[in-house]
Amino acid sequence: MYRAGLGALFGSRLLLLEHVGRVTGARRYVVLEVVEHPAPDEYVIVSGFGERAQWYRNVLACPDVRVSTGLRRSVPAVATVMSQEEAAAVLERYARVHPRAWKNLRAVIERATGTTVDRLPMVRLKLTKGSREANR
Repeated sequence: MYRAGLGALFGSRLLLLEHVGRVTGARRYVVLEVVEHPAPDEYVIVSGFGERAQWYRNVLACPDVRVSTGLRRSVPAVATVMSQEEAAAVLERYARVHPRAWKNLRAVIERATGTTVDRLPMVRLKLTKGSREANR
């Protein structure tokens, strides 16, 4: 849907992250929930499957990514892993703002991983400065 230009149907709660496979170098795509949108050119996403998620491992190896969300399509961005303290603060805010969503999401993650969710790795996506799309 995102690649067809229909990402606006999902609003700003989801985004399509385009990243490069760390082994193959091939383009990879994943749709993720936006946990926080602190600035017009910044998004925070979470790895619900921890540090073993393939997209997470790929952005660690190559932080130059592209983001599609809402009306924005394939905007260049840089992915930066957040500290545990920053991630914990974001997760606390998310749980407070979206209590039902967090309750359901937490249950899904804990069932899938078999462990309790105390900390989740988060990534800040900063749209590239100077691009017309980043300033929308």
